[in-house]
Amino acid sequence: MTPASKILARLSRPHWFEIIELIKRSGGLAVGELAEELGMSYMGVKKHCLAMQKLGYLDTWRRPKDVGRPEKLYRLTSRLDPVFAGIGDEVTLAILEAAAEMEVNAAEKLLFSYFRKRTEKYLSELKGDSVQERAENFAAIRTKEGYYSQCDYSEEEGLRINEYHNPLEPLFNKFPTVERMEVQMMGKILAAHVERTVERASGLARYRFDLSPR
Repeated sequence: MTPASKILARLSRPHWFEIIELIKRSGGLAVGELAEELGMSYMGVKKHCLAMQKLGYLDTWRRPKDVGRPEKLYRLTSRLDPVFAGIGDEVTLAILEAAAEMEVNAAEKLLFSYFRKRTEKYLSELKGDSVQERAENFAAIRTKEGYYSQCDYSEEEGLRINEYHNPLEPLFNKFPTVERMEVQMMGKILAAHVERTVERASGLARYRFDLSPR
């Protein structure tokens, strides 16, 4: 499972997302305030908050009061960032299209820079002496990034990486060079010859990368 998938699976528990939304809207709430908003018992809400704090989704801070001890409030941590929307594909495409209008090949230059930096990042993280070891490690890294990547080997089909989701897919039609850049990146970090094919069925896509030693 990807990090986002794990978070969503955990947040499917009763009341968890309600608590998170209330805290998100306020910046921080005490257990008593959450219990009042939700119409739940103090101990019931506290139990949920402690469970989410243990998973790293919430932390606490102290809010001074005019009288008495400071009040403990719960707030969200960055571990919940994948749950909330980012800039999205539409904004990314708009930026690249605007760059293309300003200068010939400007969008491709930006994309080339992106893949160069990704290549450097992967090279710093990858382990393994053989192509297969590096491919397995690469697939594990990509899965954490949301690609649903899987390294497979069989005598009939050889070594390959299958990916069942690609966050860059919205770019492929607008900027076909992205597909070539991705293949070149994989070839460099895996030290292998890479052949890319795409299979589509019922609106889903599988990206297959057949690997062979250089």
